[in-house]
Amino acid sequence: MKKGVKNSLIIVLFLSMTFVYGQKVTGDYEKSTDFSAYKTYMFVGWQDDSDQVMNDFDKKRLRESIQSEMAARQFEYVESGGDMAVSLFVVVDEKTSTTAYTNYYGGAGYGRGRRGYGGWGNGSATTSYSENDYLVGTLVLDMLDEESKDLIWQGVATGTITTNPQKREKKIPKAITKLMKKFPVDKVK
Repeated sequence: MKKGVKNSLIIVLFLSMTFVYGQKVTGDYEKSTDFSAYKTYMFVGWQDDSDQVMNDFDKKRLRESIQSEMAARQFEYVESGGDMAVSLFVVVDEKTSTTAYTNYYGGAGYGRGRRGYGGWGNGSATTSYSENDYLVGTLVLDMLDEESKDLIWQGVATGTITTNPQKREKKIPKAITKLMKKFPVDKVK
């Protein structure tokens, strides 16, 4: 197999693994919480200036996606005085993936000689090595009881950040939908 084809196969394998394992979501909540008691929610901002790592378009996409998911669960958004307070925290880490592949080329030769002595032969090996830098973003979505300030639900989504704005426009709502599946209140049909 030629070197270019092998490198292409390695890249396809890496990209398919990124697609399958690209996003991880978890959610946890206070089991004694009666979520039916909550009717409204409000955004209380971004924790620790984490909104500085995002552009205004992506911040808007995140908020609109959360609002859409909350509306589907019949929670009403209010500017202030909501039953629940929604807080967002974003962390971006730079990661490097490393890929190496060694191809062994066998040589010609023979095995044991007539008298049992070793034979001769030749062979070679080449190794392809590459590094790929990428960004991994983690979104922590906290929902707090506004009156007691207690954390009642936390969702965490982690995934590879694409640099393509059109892909982010599609990926952000999908990520929030996947994250909100962990929320203990189902969508109303």
